[in-house]
Amino acid sequence: MHKKALAQSAELLGRAQLDGARPGRSVLTLLARRPWRLTAAFIAFAVKEVPLWFLPVVTAAIIDLVSTGGSVTAVLGWLAVAVLLLVQNYPNHIVYTRNFMTVVRDTGADLRNALAARLQSLSIGYYTRTSASIVQNKVVRDVENVEQMLQQMTHPLLSSTMVLVGAITMTAVAVPQFLPVYALTVPIAIGLRAALRRRSRARNERFRREMEGFAARVGEMASLIPVTRAHGLEQTAVSRVASGADGVRRAGLHLDMLNGHVASISWVTMQILGVGCLGLAAVFAITGFLPITPGEVVLLSTYFALLTQGLTNLLMLIPIGARGMESVRSIAEVLQDPDIEQNEGKRPVAAVEGRLVLDRVSHRYAGADTEAVQDVSLDIEAGTTVAFVGSSGSGKSTLLNLVLGFVRPTSGRILLDGTDMQELDLRTARRFTSVVPQESVLFEGTIRENVGYGMDADQDRITAALKDANAWEFVSLLPDGLDTVVGERGARLSGGQRQRLAIARALVRDPRILLLDEATSALDPEAEELVKEALGRLMRGRTTLVVAHRLSTIRQADVIVVLDRGRIVEQGSHTQLLDAAGRYAQMHLTQTGAR
Repeated sequence: MHKKALAQSAELLGRAQLDGARPGRSVLTLLARRPWRLTAAFIAFAVKEVPLWFLPVVTAAIIDLVSTGGSVTAVLGWLAVAVLLLVQNYPNHIVYTRNFMTVVRDTGADLRNALAARLQSLSIGYYTRTSASIVQNKVVRDVENVEQMLQQMTHPLLSSTMVLVGAITMTAVAVPQFLPVYALTVPIAIGLRAALRRRSRARNERFRREMEGFAARVGEMASLIPVTRAHGLEQTAVSRVASGADGVRRAGLHLDMLNGHVASISWVTMQILGVGCLGLAAVFAITGFLPITPGEVVLLSTYFALLTQGLTNLLMLIPIGARGMESVRSIAEVLQDPDIEQNEGKRPVAAVEGRLVLDRVSHRYAGADTEAVQDVSLDIEAGTTVAFVGSSGSGKSTLLNLVLGFVRPTSGRILLDGTDMQELDLRTARRFTSVVPQESVLFEGTIRENVGYGMDADQDRITAALKDANAWEFVSLLPDGLDTVVGERGARLSGGQRQRLAIARALVRDPRILLLDEATSALDPEAEELVKEALGRLMRGRTTLVVAHRLSTIRQADVIVVLDRGRIVEQGSHTQLLDAAGRYAQMHLTQTGAR
């Protein structure tokens, strides 16, 4: 079932069915993806709603029987018809609910799966521009709003349609001369909706933007709590969130006031029309202008009341519809974002030897005045270790991101085993790559799940990786061992323990290319020694790119590359660079105090 849902989501993405410029059409297209369930739901709904428009006929017939002295048998016959129509509502309502709500829930799941798949396809640049809290808001809140819109709008919409068709049909049979009076309601309802639509959309969009901004501030507050507490800035943090909350309050209040106007104007207008219809039918009957019986007066007024009530309900749904459509636009912002990593149709990678060639590679970030990496050329043989050193902003992390394909060269090219990476499906190439960052990323789950993440690894393989990562000793002492829950972001473990689990995760994957981004810089000396020993095992026989501030951790690298403002200023072994007495030697002297 899970694979089926993912396949449907992929289809949703491939067919680009969600259009932010036409949210209404997009929703209908989504629903139409399950035509048989939708048809069954609509047929069941049409049958179950028959009492709503046919019971006034029963009422009118019985009134006329009473006023003309009809038989009791005829009255009982009409009552039997009424009971039969009422009883059938239950099974048909269940059929409708089962089929339609299945469509709604499946649509919600499709949207969430489609968003998850799209988020995995978007470039890393997208995430530098977009808060994680905003992304979460779109996947959780906006999809829920679409589901609620479908739940709350469909029943009144279908019901009003059935009443409209039934009322017009029965009136056309009984008193066709009265149809022009009914026709007055439609243009009035359309006019009200048109007058309020633009303002409703604008205020819903503003409210949505305020909510996304507020979600981002709350996310920032949660991530900055250690810094906030350490500097006694609790009131500053509260004030920042309060400012966002006030923006949400004001935008929400403006939206509520508009919705209040919609509700009141709609109700008053339709009630006046209902009263007018009753008075008009009575006048026609009394004056003889139309041959209307007492029962038909009740019939016409009842139908008109049902009609105006249905239209009132539809007008009341404008706020719900506007909110849902704004959420459709919000979801479409992600699904239609063009900043995706281009992998489709490119050559898949079946095996990696590990040779990397950077051929005059440069990269400039969007909006930057200078290049982060300038004219870098390197030939890295498979199985060798290359370390990058330099001051902050020298381009070290950008080089790692270029090798990973997170960013693309603005000029030059990168070759993997002799093939330009622009020609490769990088998703398949990364299966042979592992990254150990400065801050290891663990998710809420067990040690077993974190180490074997994305791999079908058995317990022996996981245990072997933990031993090679110097992690088995502390894992084996935990009460639940491999099944110990690490907490969100590994909060229940120390920094050294988290880093050793990250190394074990890399070992399980048996990568050919290894990227280490200051993997020991945040550790205490004792933990650093354990991690360095584990990294030594991990690096053995693999192409390894290392970013490091502590020069003591890279002495054994085959080549050390010194960067300054995105350019290579020196390269060679540790000994060669010290003998050259250049930039590296100065950095070494600063850190160690000795040559």
